[in-house]
Amino acid sequence: MAWLVRDAEVLAPVELATTRRARRQGLLGRDGIEGALLLRPARSVHTVGMRFAIDVAHCRVAGDTLEVLRVATMRPGRVGAPVWRAGAVLEAAAGALGTWGVSTGDRLDVRPEIEST
Repeated sequence: MAWLVRDAEVLAPVELATTRRARRQGLLGRDGIEGALLLRPARSVHTVGMRFAIDVAHCRVAGDTLEVLRVATMRPGRVGAPVWRAGAVLEAAAGALGTWGVSTGDRLDVRPEIEST
C-alpha cells in the first residue's frame, strides 16, 4: 500500500495506476474510493461511465514528488481538458482533496510505506 503525504502528514492511502490497462480502467465500475488513485503518466481524465463525482489534481512529477498544478471537481459524464505540464493525475471522491487541504502549488509525496516512529 502506498500513501499520499504532504510535509510529513499522511493524507490518505493511494492506489497506483501505472500500466496502460490500470489507467484505462481508473475508477470505472466502482461506487467510490477510500483514499486516492494516482494515474501516472496522465495529463487528463474523463468521468464518462463513472458512478460518482471525483476531485482531480493534475500534477507535475519529479521522482515521487507531485506538484499540484490544478484542482477541479468533475461530475460523471464529463471529459476533462489536458494539462500539458502534468505528468500525473490524482483522483479522489468529490470533496476529499478539500478535506485534505490539497490546493494548487502543494507538493505531495507518494511513499510506499510509512515508517514507524
